[in-house]
Amino acid sequence: MADEQHPNPRPLQRALSRPVRAMSRMLTNSAALTTNPPAAQSEHSAIVDCALYIDGIRQPGERTYAEALHAARRHRGFVWIGLKEPRAGEMAAIAETFQLHELAVEDAVQSRQRPKVERYGEMTFLTMRTARYVEHDELTDTSEVVETGDVLMFIGEHFVITVRHGDASRLAPVRSQLERRQEVLARGPWAVAYAVADSVVDTLVDVAQNIEEDVAAVEDQVFSAEGTRGKRTSSRIQRIYQLKRELMEFKRAVLPLQRPMNGLVSGQLAEVPEEIKRYFRDVGDNLARAVEQVLYLDDVINSVLAARLAQVSVDQNNDMRKIAAWAAIAALVTSIAGIYGMNFDYMPETHWVFGYPGVMALMLAGSGALFWGFRRSGWL
Repeated sequence: MADEQHPNPRPLQRALSRPVRAMSRMLTNSAALTTNPPAAQSEHSAIVDCALYIDGIRQPGERTYAEALHAARRHRGFVWIGLKEPRAGEMAAIAETFQLHELAVEDAVQSRQRPKVERYGEMTFLTMRTARYVEHDELTDTSEVVETGDVLMFIGEHFVITVRHGDASRLAPVRSQLERRQEVLARGPWAVAYAVADSVVDTLVDVAQNIEEDVAAVEDQVFSAEGTRGKRTSSRIQRIYQLKRELMEFKRAVLPLQRPMNGLVSGQLAEVPEEIKRYFRDVGDNLARAVEQVLYLDDVINSVLAARLAQVSVDQNNDMRKIAAWAAIAALVTSIAGIYGMNFDYMPETHWVFGYPGVMALMLAGSGALFWGFRRSGWL
């Protein structure tokens, strides 16, 4: 009876301690995830750099992004995190710390995003396509002229997160140059957004200039005296088409960037400081120049391709005329030989002593007259 009223307390204590230990492990893992970013946990971390800036000055020392964010809020600074091709798990941990929207995080993990600017609560999400000119000695049928990538930015009050896909536009030089411009960097995260956008657009302008040189080289080849000979230009159409494909890839990086850039310049985003808008206007002017150049190159390459196709058509017509001229000469000889090949007894000059030489002379004279006539008219 005493055993029924006072059961053994150890099983009950173990049963009650299990959820406590489970909750303790969850809190411990959560704290470790917050205080130890993937950069400290994995040697394959996507974090390239994480820095705290106060009054435009990079603060010394190494911090986790959670510690840097806490210090930025306390000292009215901001954190700049640079990522390169982050994985979904690592990006999720960063998104939890910085309260990033899940749709923007999903876009940041995937590449090939269309340029856009979107507002998610207190955060702005900006995406841009990047491009890099690939050096080559000679344009071939398979030459890669343009390499593209993506740069995405999360811009908040105390942070800016840049995500890069591909090697078309490296951001380490942008960071080092901006750190030397303290007066610009002191204006906050949007100063970083301006510097990155300016670097991307300047690279697009350089790529457009390099592509213009390739287009000019192809144009010279097509309209040169050597280029008009069909025997030596059998593969020039493939080269022109390959250059046009690369230009279209570059065009998809440049033209869609106009809309988000116009939104930053025109003041559609109230959180952009007025001083930074002036800088964005300069970026917009450079982008407009790149757009004009791309449209011009597109028209030129279309004209060159049409001209080359016309040349091929003319070459084919010339070949057909030559074939028809030789066929006419052969038809004359064949018709004479066919007539005298008929074994009739009563045919003119069949028993003449000079009949065979006369027929041969007639064939040669007729063929020579046709050849001279075709040659004079340009058929041969």
